[in-house]
Amino acid sequence: MERIATADTQATATPPGGPLAEEPGSASPLDPGLLDAMPRQREALDADRELGLAGPGPAAVSVTASTPAVPAEPRALVALRGLHPWRLLPTPTGTPFTFCYGVLLLVTSLVAQYAGPTFVNQLHQASSTDVAHLLRDPFLVLIASALWIVGGMMSPYAVLFLLVLTALERRIGGARAAGVFLSGHILATLATEGTVGIAVLAGHLPDSSLHRLDYGISFGVAASIGALAGLLRPWLGLPLIGLFGWSLVADLIAFTDPMTNWGHLISLAIGVATWPLIRRWQRAARVTRLGTARVEVARV
Repeated sequence: MERIATADTQATATPPGGPLAEEPGSASPLDPGLLDAMPRQREALDADRELGLAGPGPAAVSVTASTPAVPAEPRALVALRGLHPWRLLPTPTGTPFTFCYGVLLLVTSLVAQYAGPTFVNQLHQASSTDVAHLLRDPFLVLIASALWIVGGMMSPYAVLFLLVLTALERRIGGARAAGVFLSGHILATLATEGTVGIAVLAGHLPDSSLHRLDYGISFGVAASIGALAGLLRPWLGLPLIGLFGWSLVADLIAFTDPMTNWGHLISLAIGVATWPLIRRWQRAARVTRLGTARVEVARV
């Protein structure tokens, strides 16, 4: 007698938890595209996809392999791109101290160029920081001597004044930049003229040295250069102070005006000595600018 499978026998023929029976030739709904009874078919299909032999499915593209690596730009080039040329010169709002002082120096330079020689000589004599004037009226001559530029506005120190004082004021503020400039101007003047006075008392110099003509902004500019070098990046600050210092040493070796040449070196050293202080000033100025920017953004 032929055996007939009932519903109970068919239910027991499928093991518990096993896969459901499929119709012959149909693909599994859990993994479409694979044929029954074909071992290791998945590995072969994956291999074909890697070799680009897959069918209609999209091929995987490696972002790393398809995107070329972009080399990083040097820091110096990035810094040069961020440099705005118009910020090298003083402005009434951005650098008021340097701008106003530069206008005043322009006026005195025009007076020195177009006024009568006798009148200009009298002004220079009255502004001279020689020993005789320092003993009689030190405050007046120390200020008046910083109102003149030896050689006028075309002097190298005039160009350095505009560039260096502008950069220094933008970093630490006008009042602090003025303090650095005046400290170099006053201390270097007192050091050199004090040495002249001692040499006259000791008999090494004649009495006429007490009335030597001494005026100009070069001591203050040298101190500002020394201070600014400590705020710049090493690739820019070290060459700046190295080149300027070497030019001062060359002038001293030439021995044309030893007192003035020594004064330039002293004022440069004064500017370098201010590095710890002005670096704290620079950090404080950054915090102030960030706070102001946040307040403006909050108002908007």
